[in-house]
Amino acid sequence: MALDPRRAAVWQAMGLGPVWQSRGSAPVAAEDRTATVPAVEPVQASAAAVAMDWPTLRERVASCVACGLCKTRTQTVFGVGHAQAHWMIVGEAPGAEEDARGEPFVGQAGRLLDNMLASVGMSRQAAGATEAVFIANVLKCRPPNNRNPEPSEVASCQPFLQRQLELVGPKLVIVMGRFAAQSLLATEASIASLRGKVHGIDVAGRRVPVIVTYHPAYLLRNLADKSKSWADLCLARSTYRDLADRAAQ
Repeated sequence: MALDPRRAAVWQAMGLGPVWQSRGSAPVAAEDRTATVPAVEPVQASAAAVAMDWPTLRERVASCVACGLCKTRTQTVFGVGHAQAHWMIVGEAPGAEEDARGEPFVGQAGRLLDNMLASVGMSRQAAGATEAVFIANVLKCRPPNNRNPEPSEVASCQPFLQRQLELVGPKLVIVMGRFAAQSLLATEASIASLRGKVHGIDVAGRRVPVIVTYHPAYLLRNLADKSKSWADLCLARSTYRDLADRAAQ
């Protein structure tokens, strides 16, 4: 199945293809790929994405020019944490401090997140996978003036996040913020309606539970909702423990 023109352009900009080959002939040279070549079929870009290991993925993110955010970023923000963490945190997009430091969830929001995770025995610095989290964002580049992510930007970054999920292979995913929740769960539902439930996504053929909660930056402005996020973390912890208990049986 061929990619539509917009998605093909995104994959090409990310360095993932599509690579075109003529049936029964030698590969078309890179400089000739825009030429009209009869009887061609694409080597699917998804195959290239699946093959990316951590160093390749990090390099592709750092050099990505798939959307206009590459023109305004200081640097990309790849992610941080244990490469096989049992929990994965997915946020929305880097802010100014994240853009400057190249790490997600720093500053006041990052400290709040670290405290929230510590309250349930998890950490981005943990050496063991069972107590560790891997933290990433839907977008790898900061939107100017911290504006909301645009659908085209989310679509451009989606293969990167999907591959991170596949490489980490988390037992549980926590999404923080409306845009992260709507993107990962492919819904337009409000965060209020998504909270308090165990959702699920497919990662490499495995169903992974997803818990939705507020973004720490939102909580800094709305202190009354901290108790709701604590309830969400408790739900995440109990869901994770249920998974571990079933695996041990």
